[in-house]
Amino acid sequence: MSEVVFVGTSDAFGAGGRRQSAIVLRGGSGSVLLDCGATTGSGLHDLGIAIDELDAILISHFHGDHFGGVPLLLLAALYQDERKRPLWIAGPPGIEARVRGLAASMGHDFEGRAWSFPIYFEEMPAGRRCEVGPARVESFETHHSPDAIPHGLRIDAGGPKIAYSGDTGWFEALPGHVAGSDLFICECTYHRNDQDGFDYHLSHDQLCEHRARFDCGRMVITHLGEEMTDRRDSSDFEAADDGLVLKL
Repeated sequence: MSEVVFVGTSDAFGAGGRRQSAIVLRGGSGSVLLDCGATTGSGLHDLGIAIDELDAILISHFHGDHFGGVPLLLLAALYQDERKRPLWIAGPPGIEARVRGLAASMGHDFEGRAWSFPIYFEEMPAGRRCEVGPARVESFETHHSPDAIPHGLRIDAGGPKIAYSGDTGWFEALPGHVAGSDLFICECTYHRNDQDGFDYHLSHDQLCEHRARFDCGRMVITHLGEEMTDRRDSSDFEAADDGLVLKL
């Protein structure tokens, strides 16, 4: 991958008026959308990124701010773009059933539609390595709400390698999972580590405490909550914002 575009960088609640999680990874062999929160469609439009550019969608876990935008994105590709070429969608076990179930519950059931392009679903349990569109992807389990089946991802499409935490609290194996990446995109929802026992998200304090353990070329934080949004300019780490473009 040679370019990263942060489409959405907020927490689940749109802290700072920003969009929910979505990141476009671009490379010579194609483009991948990393997570697809409910605000992704409008975010892609605002940034001038055509849905038809995307070869694959990678989902880290089943929370609405990370996969809630998939059904409408697919329908836009069908009815607005009249897409013809295949689209890969990969995520934790159950990805196809979750997407189809979400679409149906939103009133946009996929059944009975004449799709103009093939959709290929790929399940990625922890530890699996597979090819998804233009990318080679490896998943690893993270410390987040178990019912969302949370995973982090390592992505290689030639060139710089990217690691993504998805949503997670601190766990001892995290530095090892992202070691050797050229870019580590890491969630940082909180500023202080005093969230009344809720340990399913990372804080700035924790990342500072463990910083020396991360063997990666560059680290950028995202999924910023309100308190981190207010402090992003004084963070010890490079902080993403909606529309940020990184050249790798």
